[in-house]
Amino acid sequence: MVVLGTYNTRFRLLNDRTVDLLLLGDTHTIEREVRERTTGAGFTFSSPYYYDGMAYFGNENLVECAEKQQRYDDCSPLLICAGQESTSHDFVQSSFPSDFLMVSSSLDEMTEMLWNDTCNVIATDRSYLLNLASSDENSDRKFIVGNMLLTKEPLAIVTRNNDREFSDIINWVVQALFYGEEQGLTKNSSLCQNYTNLTSHHVSDLNFMNAVYCVGNYGEIIFDGEQNNRGMNQINNGTTGMLYATPFGDLKNENGYFFSSNTRDALLDNIRNAQGSLNCGVVVPDDFHVGMSVEYCRTLAAALFNGNSERVNFLTFSGNDNSSFVALNNGTIDVIAGGRVEKKYDFVSSLSIGGFVFSTPYYYGNETAGGDVSSFSLATREDDVLFSSFVNCIVLATIYAQEKGINIEASKEMPLMTIFGSQFNFALRDAIAYSGSYDQIYTKHFGDVLEENRGRNILNNKGGPQIHSFPGLSP
Repeated sequence: MVVLGTYNTRFRLLNDRTVDLLLLGDTHTIEREVRERTTGAGFTFSSPYYYDGMAYFGNENLVECAEKQQRYDDCSPLLICAGQESTSHDFVQSSFPSDFLMVSSSLDEMTEMLWNDTCNVIATDRSYLLNLASSDENSDRKFIVGNMLLTKEPLAIVTRNNDREFSDIINWVVQALFYGEEQGLTKNSSLCQNYTNLTSHHVSDLNFMNAVYCVGNYGEIIFDGEQNNRGMNQINNGTTGMLYATPFGDLKNENGYFFSSNTRDALLDNIRNAQGSLNCGVVVPDDFHVGMSVEYCRTLAAALFNGNSERVNFLTFSGNDNSSFVALNNGTIDVIAGGRVEKKYDFVSSLSIGGFVFSTPYYYGNETAGGDVSSFSLATREDDVLFSSFVNCIVLATIYAQEKGINIEASKEMPLMTIFGSQFNFALRDAIAYSGSYDQIYTKHFGDVLEENRGRNILNNKGGPQIHSFPGLSP
């Protein structure tokens, strides 16, 4: 059943279980992972199924005014409509006084406000605006889409963070769609299977490829099989960068996280205030420089302990077995560095192997799109979503610093944050004061490697392909 929500109600509908998931073009931000502002709750996001960005649409002259943030002379009539509680609204609100901004409750209402001259420019995802520009309603008006992409909008499917198993199922359906396109697999009714009796009670054994065979692969569903003009929404073949920092959102959310003694999200507070050090398991694989993993352990420690990167205990594990995940599951370690993102570790499979959460990868292998691409990340237990989000935030901070040109010496330019609690206000600055930007970490452990020889391990700052699947779906 499809339930229509508005900008202002959609997260509430999900939080109170009126709906099971959101598929409304919602941007993944760290703020929404931890404390979404309309509900005060945190949510889980799938891998992005579409990379977009905010642009302006409307009268050509006034769109130019909006892009240049000019409000005087010919630009004085500017009036921008944006969706309530949207990332576009946040951007416009930070760029213009309130009398230049009007709020809408839905895309349809915002569009109608433009057509009836309530406002003369609207701000939302560029993909929607391109469709609007080619609509019949615009044939006489000749409104245009601005040239500037002003925000990053990784659009994802949203689920509640207290049902990780369901969230994992959703994410692996998305992965299956990516995998289908990578392998050239398409909709095929002869392979579309109905479940008559399940031989396993583990959801990890579901046939996720049914999503492809019954409906179609990623390109078929989203782009009707077209390969042109897909921008970042193409399969990455390993020759262009994939480092991309998920937007932080408002990290100084005034209703930052409140720690209580009975919360299931106690690990972050416990590590800092009771345990006093980070227990980091480092996987030693055959094909990866382990120093980078050690560096991310120390960077995480610096973020946790006021810049002290020495407050970390290291345990090493083989990359040829699951011993690191057993140790993470039983609490011997708090986090794994150098863990490979794999389907078999995403789901609960036994008492010794629970479900785990993987951060944004900090290193990608050089496999082709047709193979299983190695993705190395920090892994945490899925029963502590706050600590998992904090860990992910620190990995993203190194990529964000690279995007913004922030090095060790300029670490004070990193944003402050209270969303994890006021005690972590300087965490991002402390992390980068130790590690520096991603390139500083990479160069420290791999030397000066030309960008063209770094494969996926450079910034995706030119709108190159960003789509790939994680390993675990091949027969």
